[in-house]
Amino acid sequence: METADKKTEAIKGGEFLIRDTKAQEIFIPEEWTEEQQMIAQMCRDFLATEVHPNLDRIDAMEEGLMVSLMEKAGALGMLGLSVPEDLGGMGVDFKTSMLATEALGTGFSFSVAYGAHTGIGTLPLLYYGTQEQKAKYIPKLASGEWKASYCLTEPSSGSDANSGKTKAVLSEDGKHYSITGQKMWITNGGFANLHTVFAKIEDDKNLTAFLIEADSEGITLNAEEKKMGIKGSSTRQVFYNNVKIPVENLLGEREGGFKIAVNILNIGRIKLAGGVMGGAKGAFVDSINYANEREQFGRSISKYGAIRHKLAEQIIKIFTVESATYRASQNIDDAINSLIESGMDKGKATLKGIEQFAPECAILKVVGSECLDYVVDEGVQIHGGMGFSAETQIERSYRDARINRIFEGTNEINRMLTVGMIMKKAMKGELDLMGPAMAVANELMGIPDFTEGSDALFDAEKVYVKNFKKAVLMIAGASAKKYADKMAKEQEVMMNIADMVNEVYLAESTLLRVEKMVSIRGEESCQEQIDIMRVFIYDAADAINKSGKDALNAFAEGDEMRMMLMGLKRFTKHAPFNAKEARQRIALKAIDANDYCY
Repeated sequence: METADKKTEAIKGGEFLIRDTKAQEIFIPEEWTEEQQMIAQMCRDFLATEVHPNLDRIDAMEEGLMVSLMEKAGALGMLGLSVPEDLGGMGVDFKTSMLATEALGTGFSFSVAYGAHTGIGTLPLLYYGTQEQKAKYIPKLASGEWKASYCLTEPSSGSDANSGKTKAVLSEDGKHYSITGQKMWITNGGFANLHTVFAKIEDDKNLTAFLIEADSEGITLNAEEKKMGIKGSSTRQVFYNNVKIPVENLLGEREGGFKIAVNILNIGRIKLAGGVMGGAKGAFVDSINYANEREQFGRSISKYGAIRHKLAEQIIKIFTVESATYRASQNIDDAINSLIESGMDKGKATLKGIEQFAPECAILKVVGSECLDYVVDEGVQIHGGMGFSAETQIERSYRDARINRIFEGTNEINRMLTVGMIMKKAMKGELDLMGPAMAVANELMGIPDFTEGSDALFDAEKVYVKNFKKAVLMIAGASAKKYADKMAKEQEVMMNIADMVNEVYLAESTLLRVEKMVSIRGEESCQEQIDIMRVFIYDAADAINKSGKDALNAFAEGDEMRMMLMGLKRFTKHAPFNAKEARQRIALKAIDANDYCY
């Protein structure tokens, strides 16, 4: 694996597995500008004044309340952050829009409505619409005058989106389409003014996207769905019965709808990671506040080791996901800017830049949603019996979190997508996975290197991460050789490899962030962040080993299995480390601050 000497040699999506990255090449949250922080503060202030005092009213779906909140957010410019200035927006870069998404992550059902409107509701039009379509609708969406929804899922088509049965028929005079079909789980369905609807024109094999105004004749809505969580978000079935729309409202190209859906889902996945990260920080603050206030046996429960372990684990998971999320966000911004400089239109460049990092988007969707699930679950546990009471915020957090492992493609689908997309890049020649994989295979046949590494700060962790990558390459290469074109059917093995890839990406991202922090602030002021990184890598070694063994036991045998098991043990070896004391230090800093202070 080579290290790039220049930041201009932009990393490709998935390339982190075969290339060393320098700490100075990545963006870390400690580098936010004052302007970016002001945007985030505006979002937090909006939640504090307009949303948090009204959470029960929102969950009760008080008539007109969510619509009013969306309009107030629009008046502040919050709905148009990603929209170009000439269409009524603020035109911020991708990572700034991610920061705003994080800041709004504690908005519960409001965050869902906001995310659906500004993401999957607005972006298909923004990136695929004609100039006339954008001029007609985008300013209204950016201001909040109109609200948007995205109508893809059908009763018989969930993960297999292209199997949808909604039909579009072109009129004999060629002036309009008639849309007939049923869509379900449509967020903002109860109040959206503009629907992006996916249908197949006549006997087409692939979907086409259409823009349909909600007051068109032939549209009916089912009652609001009764849901486990996010109770205040509007979720309805939408029926289209011979709905006539002008041909000018076809979005993008005929049969290009599936491509639109896939690319918008890539954006949705990384945006979800930003939102759940904000939600996890909010749930942690609830946990730490309660742990400091609640007394048992004469002292606050935050003084007990078992509680401190939970608090530290919450911090570690949030910090690692945050490190990876903003690393990827900057990579995407760099790719977008590079494409614009080459002459590509900004909208197309944005789509292409995000598409290049589709594997990372899938990774972040999985690790982000599972981080939030862990944080809220342990938050309930820290609250004890009170955590089960609907009077506490943590109870709402627990219920609302669960949907995120299903949103934007289930975590199972995203795990398989991660591996599939990286392997596809290799097959297309975009990534040289074969060379590094063969090098690892040759290394297994050689004599292990038992020489001691340098004592320089982080050198040991860099060796661990490099070895983790070798473990992934060894098992991914062997499984691809074993299964060839049938690999996609071996879902358990694919998910084992995906779990290894996820751990590698989080471990390296956290190591790079901490290394860069130390270069800016000095080692002394980053002790707890160093602890976070070391605890995570220590635990990742075991997690990678377990996933690797499960995969090998599924397809390898004989001498090959024995050799690779020995290699896996070598690549996941970690020196003794007192994780208990490190977690104590991590938790204590937050306990003293009574806040998430990382």
